[in-house]
Amino acid sequence: MVNFHTPFSGFSVDDPVTAQAFYGNVLGLDVEDAGGGMLRIGLGDGHHVLVYPKGAGHVPATFTVLNLPVDDVSTAVRELAALGVEFVRYDGMPQDEDGVMKGNGPDIAWFTDPAGNVLSIVAA
Repeated sequence: MVNFHTPFSGFSVDDPVTAQAFYGNVLGLDVEDAGGGMLRIGLGDGHHVLVYPKGAGHVPATFTVLNLPVDDVSTAVRELAALGVEFVRYDGMPQDEDGVMKGNGPDIAWFTDPAGNVLSIVAA
């Protein structure tokens, strides 16, 4: 059996400088330069996600690429909205006035990064 080290995933962005500012300054995540225009976003416990540049070839993910667990989704949504994060509303999803879907699994709200990739705030 292959002995893997700590697995990680990755996704692309069109502009790594803008991504670094968003993930580090707005979301408050640990962001490191991984060389070659790539970023390593720390997720805690030694886990990370790799963000790589695709420039004009970038196509935003249409699925959630990163779920950020929190104790209180509504509070986190309001805090991020105050920093300029806009939450996405989906047709047919029972979302409240803040954009939080409650009662269909864990509380969750979706937003996009500056490259258009879908992220979520989800109940821990």
